[in-house]
Amino acid sequence: MLSTNIIKLAVVTLTMITISIPAHAHRAWIKPSKTVLSGEQNYVTFDAAVSNTLFIPEHVAFRMSYLSATSPDGKELAFENVGKGKYRNTFDLNLTQSGTYRVGSASSGLRASWKDAEGKRKRWPGRGGPAKGETFETAVPKQANDLKVTYSSYRSETFVTLGQPSDEILAPSNKGLELVPVTHPNDLFATEKATFKFYIDGEPAAKTKIEITRGSMRYRNAPETINVETNAQGEFSVTWPHAGMYFLEASYEDDKAEAPATKRTGSYSATFEVLPL
Repeated sequence: MLSTNIIKLAVVTLTMITISIPAHAHRAWIKPSKTVLSGEQNYVTFDAAVSNTLFIPEHVAFRMSYLSATSPDGKELAFENVGKGKYRNTFDLNLTQSGTYRVGSASSGLRASWKDAEGKRKRWPGRGGPAKGETFETAVPKQANDLKVTYSSYRSETFVTLGQPSDEILAPSNKGLELVPVTHPNDLFATEKATFKFYIDGEPAAKTKIEITRGSMRYRNAPETINVETNAQGEFSVTWPHAGMYFLEASYEDDKAEAPATKRTGSYSATFEVLPL
């Protein structure tokens, strides 16, 4: 059985799971001004939004309360110069130590659907998230008709490096669907192959479906999406056709969820910068 703490996990960002995949839907993204920096100290500016066209803010802003930043030594950093807009939020990160930083959002929790006495479909949590103090145990009828329960995880992130890349923050947490780099995420170059792995709750996530799309979609007719699937070890490779900012989104599903869930799903997205050779 899932522990009480897991059942009560905040699911405020679970609504974003449905807008990350497929590619034609709205995407939640975090875009740094640059990902590779030099010197002993530097700043990076980030845009965070949810939009249909990649990296063009035109739907809603990515909520700042969902986001956190981790320094190379694993400490949480504060955002500076936060600007909250209608279609995007912006913020700065002060890089004061050499190594790789992670900026992102992660959540997990239960979702349920069932039919009431009149045969109408009910869902928990609702579109706006659970009510204050509401949990799966208090909101979902124990004897609900046609009850379907899913344990879902969501993660969206990006990486920036000051000076020499480091690997400490790239280690998986073993919670939800996670990307584990074989090629460092800030060591990507056009026409070169990069390799990554996906894990689900600490185990290789075989048959994870992945879509990779280059930015600047507004200025070309074809999406030029790269479709990949992980192998039995959860591994996949991609050769970047051009330099630029790329958006990777992945989805996973199986029937290995712990009760009361019967299905386990994971959604992941990340922004990568691919540099010219």
